[in-house]
Formats: sequence, C-alpha cells, structure tokens
Amino acid sequence: MTSRRRHPRALSSSERGTGHATERHTGLMGVLALRDFRRLWIGQIFSQLADKFYIVLMVFLIAQTWVSATPEANPALAEAASAIRMEVPENRAQMITLLATGIYVANTIPAMVLGTVAGVWADRWPKRAVMVASNGLRAALVLLAPLCLLDGPTWLGLSWGYWGLVLMTFLESVLTQFFAPAEQASIPLLVPTHQLLAANSLYQATSMAATIVGFALGDPVLRLLQRALATVGIGGGEFVLLPFCYGMAAVALSTIELKEPPRRSSGASLWREIGDGLQVLRERPSVRGAMVQLVLLYSLLAALYVLAISLASAIQALGPTQFGTLLAMSGLGLAIGALAVAQLGQGFNRRTLASAGLGTIAWSLVLLGQLRGSLPFTLLLCGVLGVGAALLAIPAQTTIQEDTPEHQRGKVFGLQNNLINIALSLPLVLAGTVVSRYGLLPVLWALAGIALVAALAEKPWQRC
Repeated sequence: MTSRRRHPRALSSSERGTGHATERHTGLMGVLALRDFRRLWIGQIFSQLADKFYIVLMVFLIAQTWVSATPEANPALAEAASAIRMEVPENRAQMITLLATGIYVANTIPAMVLGTVAGVWADRWPKRAVMVASNGLRAALVLLAPLCLLDGPTWLGLSWGYWGLVLMTFLESVLTQFFAPAEQASIPLLVPTHQLLAANSLYQATSMAATIVGFALGDPVLRLLQRALATVGIGGGEFVLLPFCYGMAAVALSTIELKEPPRRSSGASLWREIGDGLQVLRERPSVRGAMVQLVLLYSLLAALYVLAISLASAIQALGPTQFGTLLAMSGLGLAIGALAVAQLGQGFNRRTLASAGLGTIAWSLVLLGQLRGSLPFTLLLCGVLGVGAALLAIPAQTTIQEDTPEHQRGKVFGLQNNLINIALSLPLVLAGTVVSRYGLLPVLWALAGIALVAALAEKPWQRC
C-alpha cells in the first residue's frame, strides 16, 4: 500500500464549531469534539441498534404468532416446508428457524444486489438528505408491522401477514443500502484527514457494540415494553422500539451541517457511473488493495462463524448450540482493537498495521486448532483474532476514504458493500461442507495459510 500523504484543507463547519478542540485532543477525544461528526455517530448508534432490533422483532413475532408449542399444531408449516422441499420441522426451535430463514433471505438479497446501484444514487443526491430520508422511511415502514398480525388470506399455508413481514424486510433492507454508502462517504467530509483513523476506529467499535447489545438485549427490551404498556391498557408495546430508534437517527442526522461541493448532472447512465466506480479501483492501487483486504477479512470472519460451531462442540462446557459465545468474544476483541487503533494507530504506518492484523489472525487460527477443547484458551484466542481483524479493517477503510475522490465515494462504498456481503455469504455456504469432508484442523490451517500469505504480501519490512 502506498504512503498516506497529508493534504491541507479548510476547516469544516464542525471543526470551526469546536474551536481548536481538534488541536488539543487526539484519538477518540479529538473526533468526539467535532460537533457534526458526533451527531453522525449518534445517528449511527440509533440506526445500527434499530437494524439489530428489527431482526429480533421479526423472530419475536414469528414465535408468538405463527409457531405453536407443538409441531402437530402447525400443519401450515408442514405445507410450507413441503413447498420449498425442506424437511418438516420436528420441534418449535426448528419451526421458528424455518420461518426466520425467509426473513434472513429477504434481508440479504438487497445487500448483495443493490449496494453498487444505491452507491451511485448516494453520489447523485445530497448525502444528509439520503441518510435522513432512509431512516425516516424505515421508521414509517416498521409502523406497518402491527397490520401484518391481522387475519387474512393464506399462501403456501401461511397467512398474508407473514409474507407481509418478508416484503417489509426486503424494503427495509433496500433503504439500508442507500443509507450505508451515504454515511460512509460523509465521514471524510466531517473529519480532518489526520483524524480519519480514529473516526473509523470509533465507528467500528460502535458497530460491534451495537451488534452485541442489539442481539443480546433485543428480546428482553421488547418484552419489557410489551408488559409496561400493557399495564396502562396499551397493546403492542413491542412495536414502539423500532420507530423510536429510526426516528432518533433521522433527527440526529438532520442537524448535521454537511458541506458538499455543488454537483452538475453529468447525464451519464447508471451503468456508466457504476463503471466509473470500478475505474477508481483500476487507477488507484491503494484503494484496490484496501478493498481486497476487506473482502479477505470478511471471508475469514464468515468462515469463522461456521467453524465456531465445531470449536464450541469440542468444548464440554459449551457445546455446539453455544457457539455464539465464541463469536461474542471475537466481537469484543474487535471493539477493543478498534479503540486501541483510535488512540495509538497514528504512530504506525498502514502496511505495518495490516501485516500485524493478518499475522495475528493467522496465528490465532493455528492455535485455535491446536488448543481446541480448552475453554479459556479458545475464548482468549477468539478475542485476539478480533483484535487482529481491527488492525486490518480500520486502516483499510481509512485508506479507501482518503484515496477515493469525493464525487466517487458513494459508488466505491456501494461496490464495497456489495463485495463484502458476497464475501460474508459464500463462506457460510462452503465452510460447513469443507469441514465435514476434511475436518476442522486442515480448514483452520488453510485459512491461517491464506492470512499469512496476505500478511507477507504487504511486505511490512519495506518503508511506506
């Protein structure tokens, strides 16, 4: 990767609003002192929590509305399973999983298909308007969820309300694809170049925290709201949380002063603009290299999601159903690594950080295979692997923000989201099959070898 040159630029409105706070503080304190970035960060917190709460709410509604306590009481599910050539669920957990799969698929398809297209529009439209509108529309969309509980016609043995939730999930995911590139492209407009590493570190830590908190507390919070409003005679308390979170995100983002250069319509077609985004990757090796690093990282993490089941099954105190504990430790390690990069990352060049991250991942995978069965060591190594992921992901994301032309950032970030979602999906399909055929240890070694080769390819012994 090439060296990072520092280009002088005028202070943004957010920097002027904080006086000389950015000169007095570095790391997390420095970026949090930027008023408009702080508002963008608050909007991110509410938006990402809402995304996680959304999935929890869908599973919550499925369990309460369409799945009875015993398989015999759910003939509709047998009909639905037969229609899609799946085995009939044998217990309640399998029934919930079957219906939740439809929600997951509806949520994933737009992420894999529409990211690049949405990125083009994020460049054509004002970014603040895109972020506010996407959150506002999602808040309005989830208000329709209670209607899906009404009686109505059936299809494939399931009421129209379930299919209504699937459609609503699809539309919610479409709106998310517009929000993501606009949000990522806004960070370099609000943060000075020398603070981008800290800003991305904070965003990465917040993302992992939202994932852990959202999935861990989503169900208890929904039940608490349901009971709390029921005590005062108001039903449907579980439907309050999502509009509130998306609405708060829209309010926070609407207060940002985002100065964007004026744009004139180029008259280029959608496909021509997508080609322009690909041209950035061809012409800028630093952006292309950082993109490859992110795709590799997310492929490794996706494989770990599958391997975690085998790792957990080798631990007597966990078992295969508790694999989420290992993933949570990886998320915690990533958050800790992100905070460390925010405070100390400016003292290291990007090539060194990337190589250190890939090397840490490689050795963690090797040791996970050698020490499998030990709960303390497995938890520790999952945390260390998360730290390595942070050392790789945050500098790579910062490089893309710095080296992509401002008017092309939406396209590039949309393409990035497409590639990352594909990188997350394919290993989920392949890893389980490969492990069942060759065993866990050879797969861990193969993944470690890939990470080690990528670390050496960075040539950390050379000066940037």
